[in-house]
Amino acid sequence: MRIININPDTDIGASGWFVDIEGHRLLMDAGTHPKREGRAGLPMYSVIANEDLDAIAISHCHHDHVGSLPVAMRHFPKAHVLLTELSYFLVERVLHNSVNVMTRQRDECGIKEYPLYSHVEVDEIAPLFQGFKFNREIEWAAYHKSRAGMPSPTLEFFDAGHALGSAGMLVCGEKETLFYTGDVCFHDQTILKSARFEDVEADVLIMETTRGNRDVPPGFNRQAEIDRLARSIDQVIQRGGSVLIPVFALGRTQEILAMLALEMRAGNLRRQAIYIGGLGRVFTEIYDLEAHRAHRQHPNLRLTEALDLQVLEKNQAETMRLGGGRIFVVTAGMMSENTAAHDLALRFIGDERHAIFFVGYADPETPGGRLKAAKPDQTFLFSAAAGQVTRRCQVDDFDLTAHANRGELLDFVGQVEPRTVLLGHGEEDSRRWFEEQIRQRYPKIKVIQPEPGKAVEV
Repeated sequence: MRIININPDTDIGASGWFVDIEGHRLLMDAGTHPKREGRAGLPMYSVIANEDLDAIAISHCHHDHVGSLPVAMRHFPKAHVLLTELSYFLVERVLHNSVNVMTRQRDECGIKEYPLYSHVEVDEIAPLFQGFKFNREIEWAAYHKSRAGMPSPTLEFFDAGHALGSAGMLVCGEKETLFYTGDVCFHDQTILKSARFEDVEADVLIMETTRGNRDVPPGFNRQAEIDRLARSIDQVIQRGGSVLIPVFALGRTQEILAMLALEMRAGNLRRQAIYIGGLGRVFTEIYDLEAHRAHRQHPNLRLTEALDLQVLEKNQAETMRLGGGRIFVVTAGMMSENTAAHDLALRFIGDERHAIFFVGYADPETPGGRLKAAKPDQTFLFSAAAGQVTRRCQVDDFDLTAHANRGELLDFVGQVEPRTVLLGHGEEDSRRWFEEQIRQRYPKIKVIQPEPGKAVEV
């Protein structure tokens, strides 16, 4: 088995794993790097340009895993695309939104390489997407190889519990097996239940390491964290301030909306309008419509019915009145420039009445990460567009992650019992922690941190 990590960096970047198993070739994920612009944010497709790729399988529809799919299909026009059926309902909307974002960045930021693909291209490739149920074995080898008597490996999607449609992938050849976790969550969230990886065993494991640098505090309780968030929101509203919760449109938005709906139903928060972005509204409607297909809690909870959702119009975030206790649940989670979260934050930061509450990861080098690190009354560089700002608003962080905690992933390694583990999708200190712990607990397992673009034989 030959594996190449084509993420252009070793961090949480443009996810992409090339796998050659028994003469059949698969690309797992085709993301874009969240901190790089233009073609620099693409996976290293040139490294595998001469490979006869049979198929592309997508773990889920976050941009760092699917954002460059049209570019990958341009490189490999004969490859068919495999997704879970829930991701199938999401992927076209995600890619069309990417075209809109890239076009805006070209016009506003002068990034001439954008957009990397067009609306027309997304429409043209969409018929090649195939959606499959979880726990179904799929033969994915190219037709001409099957005709030549080469038995096809199989691929099976396992519910990863991270976001709607997210999956781990089990790839089985005649003699070798591989499991790729994608992004996984081993605990129940407010809507989605935990991953269903219970029976997974494989010779090779490719594993995310997002939270390897973050331990779970003793006595941590997710419900207690939700209660703390609800109390904090109520306190801000009572003093006449507004609350901004920056989120990703897919997954985090719906989980926070569900939390707000349940807290309002329980009387812990007053019923009021919740302001969201247009894309967040689209994905929220899909969460509602596909509730019967998802492995979830509160299956009868329909967010669009339980809440008064108000979609922010273009430029409304820059002009609307912020007093009177408003709640905003808007993108982007890391407050990147040219987003509603970024523009609202600029209006919040200097006012001590208001609060910005983080409920997920924010890279330290993004505007959201810099705001998280800022102390009260500290002046700091928020973004290139905004320049220096002074933090006077309340800022707090709530651990409501959609990623597995590191101890859970370490236990999962023992369950899978692979001969080799490949570590990716994490910062250097996270990957280092996992390598040290795996070597200590499971000394017979080989641990590899593959360099970008370098083939690994396992």
